[in-house]
Amino acid sequence: MCGILGYYGNNEKSFLKKTSLDNISHRGPDFSDYLSNESFYLGHTRLSILDLSPNGNQPMISKDGKFVIIFNGEIYNHLDLREEHLNKIDFISTSDTETLLYGLIKIGADFVNKLNGIFAFSFYNIEKKEFIIVRDHFGVKPLYYHLNDNEICFSSESKALMSYLPKVTVNEAAIKNYLNFLWSPGELTPVHEIKKLLPGHMIVGTSDNLKSLKITQYYQIPFDDASIENKSEKYFIDALEVKLIEAVRKQMLADVPVGFFLSGGLDSSLIVAIARKLFPEKEIQCYTIKSPDVSKEGFADDLNYAKKVAEYLNVNLTIVDANSDILEFFDKIVYHLDEPQADPAPINVYKICKEAKKNGIKVLLGGTAGDDLFSGYRRHQALQLESIFSRLPLFFRKILKNMVSGLNKQKPLNRRLNKLFRNIDQSKLNRMLGYFDWIDSKNLNELFLEENNFDHHLYFKNLTKSLPEKTSDLNKMLFWELNTFLVDHNLNYTDKLSMATGVEVRVPFLDKELVEFSTKIPIGLKLKGKETKYILKKVGERYLPNEVIYRPKTGFGAPVRQWILNDMSSMIDTYLSKETIEKRKIFDYNKVQELIEKNKKGVEDFSYTIWALLAIESWMIQFYDKKQ
Repeated sequence: MCGILGYYGNNEKSFLKKTSLDNISHRGPDFSDYLSNESFYLGHTRLSILDLSPNGNQPMISKDGKFVIIFNGEIYNHLDLREEHLNKIDFISTSDTETLLYGLIKIGADFVNKLNGIFAFSFYNIEKKEFIIVRDHFGVKPLYYHLNDNEICFSSESKALMSYLPKVTVNEAAIKNYLNFLWSPGELTPVHEIKKLLPGHMIVGTSDNLKSLKITQYYQIPFDDASIENKSEKYFIDALEVKLIEAVRKQMLADVPVGFFLSGGLDSSLIVAIARKLFPEKEIQCYTIKSPDVSKEGFADDLNYAKKVAEYLNVNLTIVDANSDILEFFDKIVYHLDEPQADPAPINVYKICKEAKKNGIKVLLGGTAGDDLFSGYRRHQALQLESIFSRLPLFFRKILKNMVSGLNKQKPLNRRLNKLFRNIDQSKLNRMLGYFDWIDSKNLNELFLEENNFDHHLYFKNLTKSLPEKTSDLNKMLFWELNTFLVDHNLNYTDKLSMATGVEVRVPFLDKELVEFSTKIPIGLKLKGKETKYILKKVGERYLPNEVIYRPKTGFGAPVRQWILNDMSSMIDTYLSKETIEKRKIFDYNKVQELIEKNKKGVEDFSYTIWALLAIESWMIQFYDKKQ
């Protein structure tokens, strides 16, 4: 796991002068180097995981000097690929980078379809000046790029590109996304001049003719309800267990110590339990968070469950204190995220990874994506009410909406009811999309000084067009989850805050074969009645006590509403002051203040929207202002 920084075009000297690998040195503290000539620059910072010797260093050049690669990630099936496709190659290392290099030389870009792993890389044919830039199937590893007629530059983190840009303009469409979702789906970033390469996409071109460059999709998650197999429940449980075991086995491959996240929830606990089954005598190190009191936020306490799982599986558990001075961490977290995401969870990822690194752990496995594959969110349960909502007369739906909107939003149950009924008077599609929103459209649009007509649901709607017409509502939503919330929120902050400490996080649930198998499971085995992740829980029964499997759902909790009302009041006064708001010329100061006041009184719950406004201003100070 590493950091990459690259350039193709006719201005390599200027790029070399204005940019630096120092901006992403935290991603690869073990080694850094670059290779360049008049048409390209390829730089790399290395976190040594496989083959710790200098033979695994990058940029990696082929023996004949004709090809070079920079690669961030892990290819879990690389040894199998060597045996199957590259058995005549005389390898000098055991690194997956060398496997990838010679696989691309021998087979070409089609070799990407054979990979099972997490990656962002660029491969260059020095003689022909041909390049590809690739992001993995599910977007586990980030990749940002800037493109114009004469050049393209790219990096694991957008901060490494900012210094090269002659100008930076704020993308208000993305800003609207951050306010509405707390993250921005698809390509959009806060900067017009920088985009995210989408998961399963690659950029193909030649460094001396960027106008011929093409961005193509090489992979899409194969959701098709027609492919769902008519097999027994036991068949699917058995098959899922086999896929999970194989995923954990592959992802424990490393030449450095490996540890685990252990929240005490089903997903992370099952990963640890499978690792224990695979290695019954191995000492296994796990990490969990001791959260502050988050009962008012609607979260259950995780710690006791994590302790029970650790004792049950006989694994070591390090408890990391999550109590934070939020004012100390806030700007630091936004800096590492590269984007103004509004969520406290990155703080906990940072703290756990920092503790793990201190203990000599360079790789952590976690349970991310279990909810997105097997339906673990409340919005998935809400879909079961659609048949009722659709039959209710419009006037009655409006009455229900008005009744619920008047409830005191300081209570978790009232907040959830408000989110459930907020769009009940709209179409089914808009109701489904609305479950991802943190603010209603009216208040969202009024925050902007000038009219912002950007449809923040547009990316979701475009995703829907790629699905078969008869895709079930649940699979449609899971497809959205995997392509938006998972990649642009959870995976982004997990990568950025783990790599900020020099730790690699792996995601067994996003094993390619496991993901593709999950799309063939009947929806009634994912969400059965009110039971979310039904089939995963059935696998879990073979490994864990029922009190862990069927516990209340929670997550990385934090007292956000308390922070906004108390601890962060001084930050709100500064970051959202009249002077600051008017200087930015993005938001309407009076509407921002109105939103803050309603939140204080409990009339509305705008805590996360206020957090998003603060994150946007923090991003502006740390990134935008430096370019003016």
